[in-house]
Amino acid sequence: MPERIDLPDPDIAQSGRGIGGMEYKIIGTTLQAVILELDPGETIYSESGGMAWMSGNIVMKTSTRGGGLEGMLKRAVSGESLFLVEFTAQAQKGFVAFASDFPGKIIPVHLGQGQEMICQKQAFLCAEKTVGLDIYFQRRLVTGLFGGEGFILQKLSGPGVAFVTLDGEIVEYTLAPGEVLKVDTGHVGMYEPGVHFDIEMVKGFRNILFGGEGLFLATLRGPGRVWLQTMPAQNVAKAILPYLPKTSSSD
Repeated sequence: MPERIDLPDPDIAQSGRGIGGMEYKIIGTTLQAVILELDPGETIYSESGGMAWMSGNIVMKTSTRGGGLEGMLKRAVSGESLFLVEFTAQAQKGFVAFASDFPGKIIPVHLGQGQEMICQKQAFLCAEKTVGLDIYFQRRLVTGLFGGEGFILQKLSGPGVAFVTLDGEIVEYTLAPGEVLKVDTGHVGMYEPGVHFDIEMVKGFRNILFGGEGLFLATLRGPGRVWLQTMPAQNVAKAILPYLPKTSSSD
């Protein structure tokens, strides 16, 4: 196994430990990666295609992680990978790294027994084996249609540590009971299940026509924590669309 290189402290954005022996380091600033150090026999998992690099004693195993056909169908409907990949250290300590594929932040989510977290679709990066990953459906039709992420989100359940990727810089708010935060759709990256997520139409004829904020805003009502992202991928796509070459009818 190649010798692990300990990066200088300035390159480490955050570090910590899982519920087992796993230690992690989040490195980088804009395009981050998380490096997980596993004890012999310890396992973490991710969606297929998520791994960036790993030591030679890490064994990969592709599976549905107990979801069976139902779990595969849920992931197919949500646009996620059909399979999940487990990574287990053999004989001695090993390491495996996962990198974000869009400018933003990797956030460690420490979950207690039975604790849950709701995050945007495709936010999940990797997690300890004890963490549950499931699909979360928006209950209201209008919320699913105009909420920025559609009907389907991701739900993480503890115990254990999971890692999610959000777009751009991250701002965290703690909402008191009944406190409301109004957000442009798409900027909601993650929130606790106690937060009520809904959609409301922008009020005022001039606001609708000339406000430039679209027809709908997301409303988040406390209690609970909310993580907002400053640069949603769909906003970046809309910003660069006018600069892309246009094909003619002859092409």
